[in-house]
Amino acid sequence: MRTIFVFFLAVFSLASLFGYSQTIPAEPVKVYRSFGEGLQKPDSVFILDLSKQKRKFIPEEVRQFKNLRYLRLSKNDLKELPPWIGDLQELRRLDLSNNRLRSLPPEIGSLKHLTYLGLNRNLIENLPPEIGNLVALEELELWDNELERVPDEVKHLHQLKVFDLRGILFSAEEQRRVQSLLPDTDVLFSPPCNCKN
Repeated sequence: MRTIFVFFLAVFSLASLFGYSQTIPAEPVKVYRSFGEGLQKPDSVFILDLSKQKRKFIPEEVRQFKNLRYLRLSKNDLKELPPWIGDLQELRRLDLSNNRLRSLPPEIGSLKHLTYLGLNRNLIENLPPEIGNLVALEELELWDNELERVPDEVKHLHQLKVFDLRGILFSAEEQRRVQSLLPDTDVLFSPPCNCKN
């Protein structure tokens, strides 16, 4: 029974990564851990894991992976995200957790198929209004950042199921405002702060 469950879980994960309307590749999906290796067959790169590589920037060659569905850049030393990130139109999952990002470029809003955006443990102080353009987004993780306010545009994220804001010092008033913008979303907060004092 456990084997059957694991099989269906794997199929569901691939289906969500590739989109239900598209055919799941017949061969196992290779996880590329070097963009140099991926450049040999750029159209075959669906998953690229560049985590834990002490990277200070994202190699521009990544732009060549037009079919990229999952880009993992967690646990690096990234301070900014290049505007060309918006060129990766097929992205479903983008993991930027555990870096040193302070903001996101407006072009992030071009990723119309993105269902997961991981930004945990960065230094993000604000989100661009274009975050509201991520109409397919289901999970947005921002815990342990320096965010002061959530932009009103998040109200357009109608598919959002989980919005994780734990570890951020929000007043009770701001927490109520965010929840009112996303009444059908599971918004996770830490206890509110008495931020006026």
